Amino acid sequence: MLGGIQDRRTNISRAATIRRLAVVFVASGALALSGCSSSEPSGGDESPTAAAPAEKVEEIANTVPEAIKASGKLIVGVNIPYAPNEFKDETGKIVGFDVDLMNAVAGTLGLQPEYREADFAKIIPSIQGGTFNVGMSSFTDSKEREQQVDFVTYFSAGTLWAQPAGGSINPEDACGKKVAVQATTVQETDELPARSKKCTDEGKPAIEIIPFDSQDAATNAVVLGQADAMSADSPVTLYAIKQTNGKLEQAGETFDSAPYGWPVEKGSPLAQSLLQALEHLIENGKYKEIAANWGLEEGMIDKPVINGAVS
Repeated sequence: MLGGIQDRRTNISRAATIRRLAVVFVASGALALSGCSSSEPSGGDESPTAAAPAEKVEEIANTVPEAIKASGKLIVGVNIPYAPNEFKDETGKIVGFDVDLMNAVAGTLGLQPEYREADFAKIIPSIQGGTFNVGMSSFTDSKEREQQVDFVTYFSAGTLWAQPAGGSINPEDACGKKVAVQATTVQETDELPARSKKCTDEGKPAIEIIPFDSQDAATNAVVLGQADAMSADSPVTLYAIKQTNGKLEQAGETFDSAPYGWPVEKGSPLAQSLLQALEHLIENGKYKEIAANWGLEEGMIDKPVINGAVS
């Protein structure tokens, strides 16, 4: 990306990873740019079956902060839909790659995960305020975010564009084009403004950035011809292409890969607990099993770290 590695989903000037998609299409142009959409996937294959629960590992569970251990719960702040990472299935249950992995981590820690929905921009402040123990919404670990919370890395993702089938959009020269994004992601705050500035600096028309409250609405805008392209985290874009049954296709290649991470309160020993649990799941093959179940092997990491931002 212009300006270096990006932070995908964000509530600050830099942004974090791949998020939000379960696409519902309408036959007419009734879906305007208001962002109205459904969180349920439409078309494509059904969601993978959830992975089997992970067993508690006493040695790792004993590292959990006492207050959390005593409650028996891991309170997880999540913003949906952002398929295939976190979204709701046809029954309204929160599912996805992130969910399966967090379930396994919580099981290893001897805790029951409790998912609480929140606006994406409010998750980190809610962690700082003690409402959530951890965030799980495809956050990219960034240097700027690390000033507010600590991160435990668990995946690697980049940015990828999609366009209507048969289109000819070039992300490197999209001057004058309408590009849909999810609001507050790095694609809105960093990537597209930088690309647009390059256009105007060269005397070309600016990129018209069209933000939506959810990724599914941004995707629908492209399908309905209300935008020329969309920019999102690579897993999200690839899932969108699959779910649209040929209505969308990839535009360009994935770029600017960066780590996803789980944010926790700054200085919290919970970070080390999550790290050890994930290391255990990598060693016993559970991590690979979950990633493969969602077709996300390409983004797997070998070694999680605390605060692994590259920019």
